[in-house]
Amino acid sequence: MEQETNRVEAFSDGVFAIVVTILVLELKVPEGQGSELWHGLLEQWPHYAAYVVSFLIIGVMWVNHHTIFSHLKRVDRPLLFLNLLVLMVVSVIPYTTNILAEHLMDGDSAKVAAVLYSGWTVVYALAFLAFWWYVTQVGHLFHETVDKEGARATRLRFGLGAIAYPLTVVLSFFSAPLTLVAHFLIALYYAANQIPIPLVVEEERLESASDLRK
Repeated sequence: MEQETNRVEAFSDGVFAIVVTILVLELKVPEGQGSELWHGLLEQWPHYAAYVVSFLIIGVMWVNHHTIFSHLKRVDRPLLFLNLLVLMVVSVIPYTTNILAEHLMDGDSAKVAAVLYSGWTVVYALAFLAFWWYVTQVGHLFHETVDKEGARATRLRFGLGAIAYPLTVVLSFFSAPLTLVAHFLIALYYAANQIPIPLVVEEERLESASDLRK
């Protein structure tokens, strides 16, 4: 079963790698030469901004995903499907990113694009929350070193994205550029404040093992 967790994580890493590669492929080479090329490059600033924000969001997703799997000793069928759900949602991010980049400064179209972008982050937050909720519900997939009760207690903080991202949907109706900035700040927060999965203190683990032998 440990080999199965490695297979699932390797497959997931491949999907994350493809997604971030697609992100950069959306950056087009502008036409023109000399000063016209500089002008064309500067005109594409919405694409650069959207790329940086989405890359950071996906990067934080990957770090959280890797952290969870490093504490799992096995997987089961429901977890496989929940993992596929997370990957399906992640794979759509380049599409929503490109739409937002193309229409970031287009008035009403910008609001529509920002709502789509923000709305999809809500979907992702809920998918990842469902994934984590299942993992911590019983704790049967964790390594013995994981404090299952402590991991269960992180659900609320883990689900803050399900609260923060809907607020960006509301902001989308007022300003698409500010919405992109809000997503950048949320991603920075999660990057700087990773949620640790608590471990059982060594003495407690040995005591539990002793109880089992009895």
